[in-house]
Amino acid sequence: MLAERFDPDVIDVPGGSARIRLEVTGEGAWDARLERNRMRLEKARDGDDADATIAGDAAAWARVASDYRGGMEAFRAGRLVLRRNLHLGVGFLAATSGHDEPGRLRFDSVQTECGKVAMMEAGEGEPIVMLHGLGATKAEFMPTLAALAPEGFRAIAIDLPGFGDSDKPFPAGYDARFFARWVEALLDALEIDSAHVLGHSMGGRVAIEVGIRRPDRTEGLVLMTPSLAWRKVKRWAPWLKLVRPELGILQPAPRPIVERIVKSVIPGGDSDWTAVGVDEFLRSYLTPRGRVAFYAAARNIYLEEGDGSAGFWTRIEALQPRTLFIWGRKDQLVPIAFERHVREAVPAASHVEIDSAHVPQMERPRETHKAIIDFLRTEERVRATG
Repeated sequence: MLAERFDPDVIDVPGGSARIRLEVTGEGAWDARLERNRMRLEKARDGDDADATIAGDAAAWARVASDYRGGMEAFRAGRLVLRRNLHLGVGFLAATSGHDEPGRLRFDSVQTECGKVAMMEAGEGEPIVMLHGLGATKAEFMPTLAALAPEGFRAIAIDLPGFGDSDKPFPAGYDARFFARWVEALLDALEIDSAHVLGHSMGGRVAIEVGIRRPDRTEGLVLMTPSLAWRKVKRWAPWLKLVRPELGILQPAPRPIVERIVKSVIPGGDSDWTAVGVDEFLRSYLTPRGRVAFYAAARNIYLEEGDGSAGFWTRIEALQPRTLFIWGRKDQLVPIAFERHVREAVPAASHVEIDSAHVPQMERPRETHKAIIDFLRTEERVRATG
């Protein structure tokens, strides 16, 4: 039934071919071979390394086959476990759902003036472009996409350059200005004059840059635990300036060590979402260009100047679009103490505090998405009344 419903227009397959392992607990496994816009099923062979895996019991798969909404609901409920490549795994569920209505979940890659940008989108209406954090991919916005699309928004989550399935130029700046230019190029390629921009962590810093550079193309900004320039002395800065991110071409640590480190900083303990987050990080990090992008972006976040006429805290005072900051009360990466500095620099901005750490859309999705939707609705009313 899944094979009969396969819609190649819904899934973007990097490289043109992929193999997705479909495992039925206790009953065996099959491979879905995607090639040249076609899908065929074959018995899985021992030793074959699939690009992505989807596993669940027979009841979960029966639900997927009988109801086009079943796949995504089973995934969100933890009855289907996706590993290795969430882009392909979720894309497969979307492509075999049989859902052909406008606004359905779909995956695509867009060629822009800067390079290829991978994206997933759902919904129709006002566009909102979502920008992920350092080391993450568009997959971190799966819950947010599901929350915004039914509310009348065209929710577009992208892989920033250097991450996920987007191009990874080398050499490149990988600072806020660099990323913002790619966001502008994406809007051009999608023929979107202006959009809401939502950013998390590093993506929040990029969203701020988009708002500063192009207020005419920014309807509103939603900044979730955004990376901000440090106000205290950066004691490692002199040494870090001597270390070139291009050294990331080399892989200094074995994969198991990298995996343990990443797992320790992703919220959720041993949950399936934690495993997915680790997989998504490693997909880029285990490639030479992906490591360079990660190190360069991390280095730029730490070294960004906060003070002075060209410093971050001076530039952010020029922020014009209506803006919502979402803070995590338990956030150790971007402490909520930053809120005081932001209130001084951008007094017109709105603020919401969530009882979460650094990833509120995963840890407290209901409260986070309600705050986002309320803000966007208010933005609509403000524009309607002039």
